[in-house]
Amino acid sequence: MQILTHTDMPPLKLLSRGKVRDIYEIDQDRLLIVTTDRMSAFDVVLPDPIPFKGVVLNQITLFWMKKMENVAPHHLLAADVADFPASLQPFKDQLEGRSVLVKKARPLPVECIVRSYITGSAWSDYQKTGQVCGHQLPAGLQESQQLPEPLFTPSTKADIGQHDENISVSQAEKIVGPDLLAKVQDISLNIYSKAREYAWDLGIIIADTKFEFGLQGGDLLLIDEVLTPDSSRFWPHAGYAPGRSQPSFDKQYLRDWLTRSGWNKKAPGPSLPRDVVEQTRDRYLDAYSKLTGRKLAIP
Repeated sequence: MQILTHTDMPPLKLLSRGKVRDIYEIDQDRLLIVTTDRMSAFDVVLPDPIPFKGVVLNQITLFWMKKMENVAPHHLLAADVADFPASLQPFKDQLEGRSVLVKKARPLPVECIVRSYITGSAWSDYQKTGQVCGHQLPAGLQESQQLPEPLFTPSTKADIGQHDENISVSQAEKIVGPDLLAKVQDISLNIYSKAREYAWDLGIIIADTKFEFGLQGGDLLLIDEVLTPDSSRFWPHAGYAPGRSQPSFDKQYLRDWLTRSGWNKKAPGPSLPRDVVEQTRDRYLDAYSKLTGRKLAIP
């Protein structure tokens, strides 16, 4: 297992190189997704990786997809390199622990966000308008306060270097259609509800999270990452108090450091000090251990 920022696997066809994931076409029905150690923040890929972050993200996603497979069918076919096609075996060192073979699906052009606490961009929107993605919220809420009920708050999907934009449910309906949006809304809220209860018993608040879905023929599949420190906010519920930001087991620590650094949140991103890299890595590993009850065997 190695630190990985960039994959190179000729003659495989590289379909896309995203902020974190490299996606290859295996054949007309299957894709290979490799989760690298690249770190993005504010939709910018930073120059320094977080060692083995991709392994953590991949393994947490596998944990949740298995746990939620009765709630939402997913795109996973195989996660052990030994079960991958022979053409991938020469690249075992790049793939081990951080890759999955999946069904090819057409991603929906919206991200499905569920929020149960008001923080991040939702807190910013609420301060300006009293609303979040078209949902009118009670007056007088404090930062990090729990909402009366979880909210489905979709967003657009931005290209690298561009920013996702929060949109209303009615706007999302115009993009994907009302019936399909209603379906992904129900599934997103259901997964979140079950995950929130599970994590609470482990001392973790899942403040919000983001899901992605894709279509394979007429089948709706859960794709990409699920309930990871990149796509969610994990807070310890010991010491939780509204009215301020919360300590976290996710990349909020890094976002906060970047904000304090004075960076303008535009490319290129700043280099990260060694202690910031190490503390970010440790938070990801801590999230994995707390959620799964296991330790990751990394160098």
